[in-house]
Amino acid sequence: MDDLKILGEMRADAPTPDADRLGGVRRRVIRDGRRFALMPSMLIAAVAAVLVVAIAVPMSRSTPEVPGTPPVRTVLLNSETALEKAAKTVEKRTLAPEPRADQWVYSKILDRQPADGETTVREGWTRYDGKQTAGWDFKGKFKVSDVPPDPDDDDLSPQQYREKLLKLPTDPDKLLRHVKDDRHWVDYPKEEAQSKVVEDPNSRAYRILSLYLGQQAVMPPKLEAAIFRAMAKIPGVAIEQGVRDATGRTGLGLFRRTEGEETTRRYLILDPRTYRAMADQTIWLRDELINGEVAFRKGAVFSDVELASGIVDKPGQVP
Repeated sequence: MDDLKILGEMRADAPTPDADRLGGVRRRVIRDGRRFALMPSMLIAAVAAVLVVAIAVPMSRSTPEVPGTPPVRTVLLNSETALEKAAKTVEKRTLAPEPRADQWVYSKILDRQPADGETTVREGWTRYDGKQTAGWDFKGKFKVSDVPPDPDDDDLSPQQYREKLLKLPTDPDKLLRHVKDDRHWVDYPKEEAQSKVVEDPNSRAYRILSLYLGQQAVMPPKLEAAIFRAMAKIPGVAIEQGVRDATGRTGLGLFRRTEGEETTRRYLILDPRTYRAMADQTIWLRDELINGEVAFRKGAVFSDVELASGIVDKPGQVP
């Protein structure tokens, strides 16, 4: 099922942190494209993503005990060499058969909140054509919900993602030029397009390519290879070996350095063998103050971790 893996971030499962706790920090992080996170991790969601909930947020049925994220010694890799190795690995994969319109994309995501380290596991189903979502509500009842058309929404269904990805150039230079001026991600949603903030083209390119890496259920292998090669051409992109996600797994942490002193760093954590997106994770590099008080301590983690995913025939079913 490797070729059907996704980062829950078809964006149906991007977490929504507590507004009172995250407040302005969350808004700033979203504006800066670091997250939501998002994928962001994963994905991206991250990862981002990033990225906000656009389809649905299936609710948790359990809150398992997950170990903390103690500091680990990471190693900064040569980004060009590491990304070329990733490209050569993924381009050998075969294109997975397209799911039927009535099949479902399943994801099981662990969220970790930065203020108190609370973790929540959520399972969700999104129909491949995007017309329905399913999951458990606050009362523990399983529900299937219709998704009405929204022309002002910037999100895409899994089916629309596949159509879009198959049209993208697989030459890294052409791909990079395309994503720097992809009007879909510049113009939507409309209220954001009216903002006076102009996103740097390199920041936009990294954000969009990170988002695409999260669409594992519909990702063409040759395009995935081109994404890694295009990322190697973006200034500030780096990879650290040994980055640990919120479940304790270690992987390759893809990130982009920003100008000035970093308060947070957002990683798209990749499996070191398959280069699949494992998590979309933001780590606080120093204490962050809001109104003179410490809101988030150094070492705090905001994370989306993929626990399971795949294509199934009906909501409620797991791979």
